[in-house]
Amino acid sequence: MAGRREPRRPFAGRRVLLGVTGGIAAYKAVQLARDLALAGAAVDVVLTAGAREFVRPLTFEALTGRAAHTSLYPDGDPNLHIRLAREADLVLVAPATANFLARGAHGMADDLLTAILLATPAPVVLCPAMNDRMYAHRATQDNLLRLREIGYTLAGPATGPLAWGEGEGPGRMLEPDEILAHAGRALESPSLDGVRIVVTAGPTREPIDPVRYVGNRSSGRMGYEIAAAAWRRGADVHLVSGPSHLLAPVGPVVTRVETAEEMRGAVAAHLPNADALVMAAAVADFRPSDPAGEKIKKESGGVPVIELERTPDVLRETRDLRPAGAVVVGFALETQDVVANGRRKLERKGLDLLVVNDAREPGAGFEVVTNRVTFLEPGRDDESLPLMSKGEVADRILDRVEAILQAKRAR
Repeated sequence: MAGRREPRRPFAGRRVLLGVTGGIAAYKAVQLARDLALAGAAVDVVLTAGAREFVRPLTFEALTGRAAHTSLYPDGDPNLHIRLAREADLVLVAPATANFLARGAHGMADDLLTAILLATPAPVVLCPAMNDRMYAHRATQDNLLRLREIGYTLAGPATGPLAWGEGEGPGRMLEPDEILAHAGRALESPSLDGVRIVVTAGPTREPIDPVRYVGNRSSGRMGYEIAAAAWRRGADVHLVSGPSHLLAPVGPVVTRVETAEEMRGAVAAHLPNADALVMAAAVADFRPSDPAGEKIKKESGGVPVIELERTPDVLRETRDLRPAGAVVVGFALETQDVVANGRRKLERKGLDLLVVNDAREPGAGFEVVTNRVTFLEPGRDDESLPLMSKGEVADRILDRVEAILQAKRAR
């Protein structure tokens, strides 16, 4: 089937009730419903009367394969609000207008969506969307405070272009992919709640001159997936990223670096307060020893000779900064004697887990969305995983991190 994707954690088999209220951002809810369904969720859409002025129930039904609901008292099902409230694993309202937020904050139940809000035991995520002056009004701010006190999660708003003629400001609804990340965090078990994790990702670039560099083909995807999955599980995540074309994951705090030296400094700054370090970055092993201050011209005569020197070994040089009980995960990309070389690195770097893969493996390594890795741990047999998405690999890695962390804390 065209457009079909493999279900993914934590949406597969879960029931998400998507509430849509009457704002111009309702058009984004159409994409959000599609994304939730493609991720594997069963999506029940509830539209308020205002929402139906912007989008039609039939649109959602075509995308989700399920009925879209509009009435608190539909024919033949007076308890629809109770059934939908109890069956939902998550109630997600996007957009959530100022009017809806006010009614939700004061416990009103005058339509199907607000009645569900009062009846559901599921987590609730609200995505505010309104004019910036409406958002800034004291009444709205008081309502937002009250909604947080009730226990609802507020995702957004963002600052950006508003409705036609209104310019830019705070009040814009988050984009569907950002909302999807918040929904995933609400659905996921908070198994890493309160755990502080530093993740490194991407390549480093070592300058030859102001316009050229020595680097590698790493996209940063593996590290980004780990950071996103850790945040989804409740962790406080700091992502140290080399240059990457990928959008930063929702949730983690991001520090951007260019060189191996900058990455070493960023890891050194954050590692002392961390419970885990996942070193997924592909740090360049060598750098020009004397980078030119100006662009090297072809006309300067002959082919330049570039002498190289070793870059800082981030894991080795920050080893003394690791807190007692911290979990340290390394990565190794090999082309020969993959497991044997990995075992030596595991011991040499003092790691709790090494994730190793073969650069020649089809569908694995750099610039692809899949990976095939082997886990190496001290005192344990190797575990080789089949080819899977890097998102799935990230969750397998974090399962190991959780187990190692629990074992260390139990000692």
